[in-house]
Amino acid sequence: MARVPSAVPNALQRLPGVPRALARRRRPRRPVTATLALAPQPRPWARAAGLVAVVVLGAWLGLLVVGNVRVPVGPMNTTMTLRPSATGGTKINVSPLGALQLDSHVAPVRLDVNVDQLDPERSQALVDHPERLSGLQDEVTRDIAHGTADLAVRSCVAVVTGATALGLAVYRRPRRALAAGGLALGLLAASGGTAYATWNPDSVLEPRFSGLLSSAPSLVGDARSIVTEFDVYQRELARLVTNVTKLYDATSTLPAYRPDPTTLRVLHVSDIHLNPASWKIIASLVEQYQVDVIVDSGDTMDHGTAAENGFLDPIEDLGAPYVWVRGNHDSLVTQRHLEGMENVHVLDDGRAETVAGLRFAGIGDPQFTPDRSKRTGAEQSQELAGARLASALRDQRAAGTPVDVAVAHEPSAAREVDGTVPLVLAGHIHREETEVMKYGTRLRVEGSTGGSGLRAIEGKYPDPIETSILYFDRDTRRLQAWDSIELGGLGLTTAEVSRHLPKENQPGATTSPSPSSGSPSATSSTPAP
Repeated sequence: MARVPSAVPNALQRLPGVPRALARRRRPRRPVTATLALAPQPRPWARAAGLVAVVVLGAWLGLLVVGNVRVPVGPMNTTMTLRPSATGGTKINVSPLGALQLDSHVAPVRLDVNVDQLDPERSQALVDHPERLSGLQDEVTRDIAHGTADLAVRSCVAVVTGATALGLAVYRRPRRALAAGGLALGLLAASGGTAYATWNPDSVLEPRFSGLLSSAPSLVGDARSIVTEFDVYQRELARLVTNVTKLYDATSTLPAYRPDPTTLRVLHVSDIHLNPASWKIIASLVEQYQVDVIVDSGDTMDHGTAAENGFLDPIEDLGAPYVWVRGNHDSLVTQRHLEGMENVHVLDDGRAETVAGLRFAGIGDPQFTPDRSKRTGAEQSQELAGARLASALRDQRAAGTPVDVAVAHEPSAAREVDGTVPLVLAGHIHREETEVMKYGTRLRVEGSTGGSGLRAIEGKYPDPIETSILYFDRDTRRLQAWDSIELGGLGLTTAEVSRHLPKENQPGATTSPSPSSGSPSATSSTPAP
């Protein structure tokens, strides 16, 4: 169709007798499709990211609002909740005593269990009918299974409802909202599958306590009784939970480890660095855990001057023998002063002594660097010192007096004794580490029991105060378990205790690892730390 110039209709309007319909010209409308084509369209990945954000936020809000169940567990009333988490696990809150955490699973959801209160009637029934204690474990298992199933159903409803409602509010399209709810259900199912696949029932053997429950080992006894004497443990636990006040008092006053004729308790400290608060902490732990011997792997001082020697005076009043090796911040002046103190056993040049039923041997740090300088050949000197210690350990074994525990300051020196002793203790790096080395020797590196001393104020955050209690069988003199103790650094008031069992002491283990003869050609199994 030919296009009519705009001047023609204008001329027709001015001519008499021309119908207005012919003179009227309508402008053609722009096609709707052309208009829509000009509008920017969101990219597919942006739409997908927005949908995922809506699903995650909606599911989280749903869990916060309705995703919890109240479950009676034995004599206690509890609330179980699922919470988003980057690491998973289980957290049990016992207000006002604190909490314990279990590495029960790895998934983007964490199980929170809050102990709300004790039911007076059920608690009294246990007191009046002690025979019911024998079935308490089965009852608790059934209660937890029922609560978990109820929580799973409620959580599904919560996440689907939350994601669907938020999707409807954002997109205003029922199809999009239903897609959000379906995706939320899929994510929850995937999280549940991951938790099931990574479920670790042995995590209950290595809980981490915080708050007043940091003294919880007093309630469960030694590592051996946890595994082999659970009947006694459950009876005591059931008796204690009948009254919150009694439990509060028990966790505050009972010693943190029950005396046992087959167990020796060693307190490992290191890198005190002139922190006077460390002595009070050590004395408290000696009393609470009924410690048999204290082992200090060096850097007790900061500059090793004679003026600092007065700092060591509290050692004689700690209530346990004190085994010590020199660190790179401790001078020979410091060492001679300690050698003259009562109840102090200074180890150097591989010298061995039997203290509290355990045979120790150690070597002082070959360097003295109070200014934290690094001298040429530092690593080689550590290796030579470790080699001298390893030679002394082999001589002790050949003489029929094998050493149970070796002590050095730097881990690089301690590694040289692999295969000559079951356990070697070290410090220096101001953080805790544990490993079983190639030839079977376990290396335990302690953190700073002084919170790195005055250096704690140099960084952005204070260093924690770290120490550990090592449990040895009196007959075999082998490590049974250890409790890692961490206190908040300068200005903090947190406390955490975590129990660890060597692989050979866990349920089902049949043999204990032993270091090889020390020959590089020898082979031995390497158990988990």
